Amino acid sequence: MKRNLLVILFVFTSFGAALGQTPKPTHAHASLSPEAKALLEQAIGVVCTQAKLDPKSSVAIDEMQARPSLPLHSPEARSGAERAQRLLPLAKELVVNSLQELSNDYGFQKSRSFNQRLRQAIARVNSVKRVRPDMDSRDNASVYLSRPHVITFGTIFLAGLRSDEGMISVLAHELMHIADGDNDSLRALVAAIGNKASDLTGLDIHGQRSEEVTCDLIGAMAVRAYIATTPDYESIARRLARSIQHNCVELDEGDEDHLSPRNTIRALLALNPGLVRELINDRF
Repeated sequence: MKRNLLVILFVFTSFGAALGQTPKPTHAHASLSPEAKALLEQAIGVVCTQAKLDPKSSVAIDEMQARPSLPLHSPEARSGAERAQRLLPLAKELVVNSLQELSNDYGFQKSRSFNQRLRQAIARVNSVKRVRPDMDSRDNASVYLSRPHVITFGTIFLAGLRSDEGMISVLAHELMHIADGDNDSLRALVAAIGNKASDLTGLDIHGQRSEEVTCDLIGAMAVRAYIATTPDYESIARRLARSIQHNCVELDEGDEDHLSPRNTIRALLALNPGLVRELINDRF
């Protein structure tokens, strides 16, 4: 079974209050207030402005799709593949931590059966060993669950992810697919996240869409944790924006399994009000 990545891949006190406390899986979720929506849109503006100003910004998905395929041995593809392989061990660690955090946040920590599935999911993440560049995959990254030790990257995608933060977000996305496995063993968590995102945004985020959004959320969380432990001279907002800025497209189209790129940003920010705050305030 092939899982494709087509879209990847923290707000003021009033925004957090609008969302309320993190609910248990069976609880209803409140929609965003007008004030919270305005802050969310402000954060999107920060992300997409940084996409234009940042020399290390990730190329937008629609722009990548329009580019010709890159040979495996092109300098851009080789550099991207080396970055992905170098960051893979760190991305695995960050995904495991993010999965454990989400499991606690959504009230699954006391479920014995879920914790058993989570341990199996973590084992699958830790078994991933290699990144494989592929010219035919173009602007996609994917995993074949019959070969769960490998993440396949299109050469255009490898070249388009020009920062460690952008690469970690995509690696984490694909590692979450591997964690869920071919039996959707984390479906309870995925469904809870999808339900919350649907209620907060008014978008239809169920089925495969909920898995894709969960993968993107794991990616954003992994990048945030990476930035927190690797301070440098670049601004917090700029580095955070790299985890989702490939969704700053001109041609904003989704499909049955994926939200449109810009709606993906909206869902991720609605789920993670801390990210909104940090993007707007440029600090943790």
